[in-house]
Parts: sequence; C-alpha cells; structure tokens
Amino acid sequence: MERPEFESFKTYEEFIKYYWYREELIKICKAHGLKADGSKIELLKVLEAYFSGEKILPKKKKAAKRKAVVTELTLETGLIECGFTFGNRFREFFSKQTGEEKFKFNVDMVATAKAVKESGDESFTLGDLLDIYYGKKTYATYDKTELRWNKFVHDFCEDESTSIFDERLKAAAKLWAIVRDSDRKKEYTHELFEEFKDSLIIR
Repeated sequence: MERPEFESFKTYEEFIKYYWYREELIKICKAHGLKADGSKIELLKVLEAYFSGEKILPKKKKAAKRKAVVTELTLETGLIECGFTFGNRFREFFSKQTGEEKFKFNVDMVATAKAVKESGDESFTLGDLLDIYYGKKTYATYDKTELRWNKFVHDFCEDESTSIFDERLKAAAKLWAIVRDSDRKKEYTHELFEEFKDSLIIR
C-alpha cells in the first residue's frame, strides 16, 4: 500500500493517518507558501490550519539588532539577551544553580530555548529555564513523536521471533517502511511481524 501524494488528501484527518518525516513536512509547507520552520508538531499545526482554510505564512525576518555582550549571568538574565547556547558557559552556570557537577540539559529545556528564540520572547530568563528543568513550568515540550522509530526498532529487536534475521536492523527498517507509509498505528507488535515477516526476508 503506497502512501498517497499530499494533493490527494481532502482532510487533515486523512493526512495524519500516515507517517511524515519533518523534512517532508517542511517541503510540503514550502511548496504551498506556508510557515516551514519549527518542530514537527508545529509544522503539523500549520498543515492542520491549511486543511481548515487558514494559511499560516512565513514570518518576515527582522534585521538582527546588535546587543551588548552580557558578561555576568544571573537568574534574571534574559535568554535572548545573553545569547544563550548549550555550550560550556551555560552548562557551568546551571551546574552551579543545581549543584550537579555534570549538569545535562534535558529535552524540554532544548525545546523551550528553541521556542523562545523563534518567538523572540525577551521576557524569558535563565531562571525560567531553570524552572523548566525542575518541572515547575512548561513552555515548550520535546516532540516525542520523533522517537517512534527508535521505539519501533527497540520493540522489534526485543521480540525473540525476529532473531531469525541476521540483519535485524534492516528487517526492522523494511517493516517500519510498510507501517510508515500506511494508515496503521506507528508501533511494533508481534502480530504485525507475523503478517509481514515473509516480505522482510532480504534476498
């Protein structure tokens, strides 16, 4: 069963039954003059609006303003103001704030920093980002739909029945391609394996 072309879909509900990579969504949005940046969830919202008759257009880029470099970081320092990155300077800052020697940014901090920069929210501070770390606030959450392929492969390999394949990853990829391009649930089950195992044999 081949996945239909975008133009053939009449509703968002039909469209979302199929799996789409972020890169594919970007191409579709660009081809239709829509906003084509952001996470996969954001792109899907743009396309949902498109099917409802609303066009969310790309933002016009503003000329970058030159700002003074912030030398001292505090919890009141703005994320945009200090030119926040996930480099050592900011890792050390959060290491001191949390008392964790080997501090690691979590996925929601990453998603939030990206969203803050994209929206130009100058009111968001490093203290707010610390609250995201502790789960005290929510601003933007990590697009966990991107992890479906990883979970699919993990579950495929956990099923002892799939050990009949010397190259399990290639077999998993073939089965994923079948599921991805269909309107089935994007998850691995043993029943799915039994249904398609003959077509997974690599000749």
